[in-house]
Amino acid sequence: MKTPIILTISFLIAAPLAVRAADAKTNWANNCAQCHGASGKGDTKMGKMLNAMDLTDPRKQSSFTDAQAAAAIKDGIKQSGKTTMKAFGGKLSDDEIKALVAYVRTLKK
Repeated sequence: MKTPIILTISFLIAAPLAVRAADAKTNWANNCAQCHGASGKGDTKMGKMLNAMDLTDPRKQSSFTDAQAAAAIKDGIKQSGKTTMKAFGGKLSDDEIKALVAYVRTLKK
């Protein structure tokens, strides 16, 4: 009798986490992959043109904090007055940005 209850509770706890992970992957595909690529290497045509960071590189990953990554996603990045990464703060919620940062961390090889 306890096993079905425990399984049900476990499912109810895990289900939102799985949806959130899927949302992050979808948001990555829809918003980030054009430049950073599906794998995060930054080896797309647009990524090469903008010098997109290779997010699979552990050294690159250690060069920024989660807060810095979230700020970059939310506010964008400008270098020498040129926008090198557009802001997604008006498009993505804070929770979606947080999930994207967590997703970025999974790209490290």
